[in-house]
Amino acid sequence: MIGSSVVARTRSWIVLCLGGFLGGLLGVLTIGAQAAIAAECPGHPDALGTSRTLVVDPHEHPRIGTMQYRETLPLKDHEVVLTFDDGPLPKYSNQVLQILADECIKATFFIIGEQAKANPEGVRKLVAAGHTVGTHSMNHPLTMDRMPLDKAEAQINGGIEWTSAAMTDPSKLAPFFRIPGLMRADGVENVLISRGIQVWSADFPADDWRHVSSDRVYQLAIQRLEAKGKGILLLHDIQARTVAALPKIIRDLKARGYRIVHVVPATPEQPATPTTPVEWLLHPPTETTPIARWPAVPNFVFAQTKMLPAPSLADLNAQAAHQPLLPHKTMALANVAATLPVPGRDLFAIPEGSVEVLLSTTLSRRAATRLAMAAETPRAAKSKAGKARAPRTAHAVHGTPKHAAEAEGTTPKSTAPKSAAPRPTRVASLKKRAQ
Repeated sequence: MIGSSVVARTRSWIVLCLGGFLGGLLGVLTIGAQAAIAAECPGHPDALGTSRTLVVDPHEHPRIGTMQYRETLPLKDHEVVLTFDDGPLPKYSNQVLQILADECIKATFFIIGEQAKANPEGVRKLVAAGHTVGTHSMNHPLTMDRMPLDKAEAQINGGIEWTSAAMTDPSKLAPFFRIPGLMRADGVENVLISRGIQVWSADFPADDWRHVSSDRVYQLAIQRLEAKGKGILLLHDIQARTVAALPKIIRDLKARGYRIVHVVPATPEQPATPTTPVEWLLHPPTETTPIARWPAVPNFVFAQTKMLPAPSLADLNAQAAHQPLLPHKTMALANVAATLPVPGRDLFAIPEGSVEVLLSTTLSRRAATRLAMAAETPRAAKSKAGKARAPRTAHAVHGTPKHAAEAEGTTPKSTAPKSAAPRPTRVASLKKRAQ
């Protein structure tokens, strides 16, 4: 007992020491990572910072955001991309810029053309702060999913022209576009993709465009992020509630161990970050996760064949020794047709209500028998009437010799036994048998 207790205490001490060592090592690594991020944010040692920059090629992945598309950004677990729509609006956009600057966070902004036209200095501030600037149409229509394509193109072009015109260096405009209200349409997306512009949706919003409190915006952002584990957060830099909720969102992201990722477009000088296709899925399938989508049925060759190969003598197991026994006509036509036309569908059609259809099922055999008997009844009636009108035969006349009756194979009425007399077959008895 004493020995066993000593061994148990020794094992517990080893476990405690090992746990303390691993915990300390993890703490050192965490502190080191935070220190590296904080080193990039001078004057703000507790800043969340930007953990890494992700370079994407719009041509390789033209649609992102699982709210509407299959793919999203290739983020690791607990990585977040902050995006802001509808600015710049100086009253609120400048406050959002300051909050992000205090935390050394880089985000992506989708600019309205009219806002850039009215406040070009706000666009230049975004570029100077190192944020990514994309576009969000000319005046934010919520009908791009049903408006004529030429008008949609005018909205796209207007937003790009006025945003790039507000920049000191127009090349800083990223080929990123978010459709207003996420009112997507295939035609609009095809126009954007053909021009090398990446279509952005989101992975989850915070509903800050609705008439809700800033606390509700904060709660929705964190709850939906926790449900996803990572992704693109959609916010708006023109709302007072967003300005009030943003510091609390950043504080909670920091407490929960989330990291900020900055997204920029690929250039000849800066190629895309190497990724695999499965990384662009929010939750890649694993061997333990069943897939509900079955693969498509392959398009077999014979499914489109209009001519079928004609059977050859080899298909008929006709041996060479037996071929001379085949008819000359068969031998002559053996190699004439290499293919035969596929039989038409009407070849196998059977008219409804026919006897063949009735005989095809056990329950219909009685009905078929009744139809056949009904067809035979008029014939029996005609033959019976004919016999009644016919003259008597010679052997039925009085005085016919006995040998004449025997020659006809009949027995005279006076000498034939009663059991040998033929009994007429009645239709009623046939019906009973059929039943």
